Amino acid sequence: MAAVVAATRWWRLLLVLSAAGMGASGAPQPPNILLLLMDDMGWGDLGVYGEPSRETPNLDRMATEGTIFPNFYSANPLCSPSRAALLTGRLPIRNGFYTTNAHARNAYTPQEIVGGIPDSEQLLPELLKEAGYVTKIIGKWHLGHRPQFHPLKHGFDEWFGSPNCHFGPYDNKARPNIPVYRDWEMVGRYYEEFPINLKTGEANLTQIYLQEALDFIKRQARRRPFFLYWAVDATHAPVYASKPFLGTSRRGRYGDAVREIDDSIGKMLQLLQDLRVADNTFVFFTSDNGAALISAPEQGGSNGPFLCGKQTTFEGGMREPALAWWPGHIAAGQVSHQLGSIMDLFTTSLALAGLTPPSDRAIDGLNLLPALLQGQLMDRPVFYYRGDTLMAATLGQHKAHFWTWTNSWENFRQGMDFCPGQNVSGVTTHTLEDHTKLPLIFHLGRDPGEKFPLSFASTEYQEALSGIAQVVQQHQEDLVPGQPQLNVCNWAVMNWAPPGCEKLGKCLTPPESIPKKCLWSH
Repeated sequence: MAAVVAATRWWRLLLVLSAAGMGASGAPQPPNILLLLMDDMGWGDLGVYGEPSRETPNLDRMATEGTIFPNFYSANPLCSPSRAALLTGRLPIRNGFYTTNAHARNAYTPQEIVGGIPDSEQLLPELLKEAGYVTKIIGKWHLGHRPQFHPLKHGFDEWFGSPNCHFGPYDNKARPNIPVYRDWEMVGRYYEEFPINLKTGEANLTQIYLQEALDFIKRQARRRPFFLYWAVDATHAPVYASKPFLGTSRRGRYGDAVREIDDSIGKMLQLLQDLRVADNTFVFFTSDNGAALISAPEQGGSNGPFLCGKQTTFEGGMREPALAWWPGHIAAGQVSHQLGSIMDLFTTSLALAGLTPPSDRAIDGLNLLPALLQGQLMDRPVFYYRGDTLMAATLGQHKAHFWTWTNSWENFRQGMDFCPGQNVSGVTTHTLEDHTKLPLIFHLGRDPGEKFPLSFASTEYQEALSGIAQVVQQHQEDLVPGQPQLNVCNWAVMNWAPPGCEKLGKCLTPPESIPKKCLWSH
């Protein structure tokens, strides 16, 4: 393994971080790690970020007791690539979670996708096991559903959740319903054993995911250090909530889902405190991409003051809410202006475990502990990829767009609007516009909504362009793209007969195998 124990003794980590956790044997242990990843939740969905209904008291309290990051980014404006980036610490263009079927096309892992996370990638749970961690994923995996991509083959010890999103219901003839797994085998399917009422929005999945988390924390709290990746999907359309939360939000059904998630996180944090392990548990909350404005307002969230949403590389598509909580270590009530990335959770988690990242590959994530524990700010760029194309880059407070595109005129005329009510002439374009020779540059501090590009003739523009151009040139010279995993689709590889289907009488007959190019339109 390329990951090795940094300075190799826990006591050194404890001296550096002042993290005093003791295992049952009395030996010092690294802290537990709890990553809370939301699905399609926007920057503006939390009270602490200015949501006017103030319906997230537990997350708001988490912010007041910890650190909030106003400038935190996903690695992609779509779910699967962003999740692959989190768990590998690498941009999707490096780990293979992109398509080359068309220029600048978003792609993900629907049931018919053939690819998934490559064996060559080293995932965070695999590496954490070197430091003795017990690892569990709860909820949405989304890095491939075929047997070789199973999360238990990539470092997780336990899994309760699904390989895909909760789309459906399907007729199990043209397309099967999505399976839900416990560890190696399916235990049912969405809309069957795990019902979701599309008419009312009622589903108990968030409660099931909460109980899974509470049970895991109780089992592991005083044993080995744990890594829990809680990746719930109630805020992804079709949004859902359990009966006690339905109709309770001023924001409609989407708000009901947010309220239930907030309540669940509050229960997890309270349990950590009740078990007296809160001071030895690092907790981080964020989202995989911006709110899906195409589904708003009833089925989608808010990106606050930012332009557009999911599927786009404008700020609304990739700037995320982000909170860090670690009582006794992270000072309460802090705001960090560090430019952060979802990929930083990979490197930061390894640092917490006393590990260094693999040295045989490029790692894009930074260690956020200096920012969190000492208030240090580190210079770093943020790259905005859409498929195989670098669309934009931010350095400091300046963002340069090399390409602009929302979606095609054809899709837009069919009612698919990624930027409802936010048309900015020459910016929110419905054709893929090339600005590589003269990028559009915005100052995100003065203009977070990307409405007023700097004058090409201004000194500020020239200075910003010079700095960004150097960083981009170095990035592109060093870049070694991974083998694209999201090019080929095949109806025969869908979830027809997952492991365990025989026990449930749920095996279905796949159609003839006919691989073909996936058609990505956005």
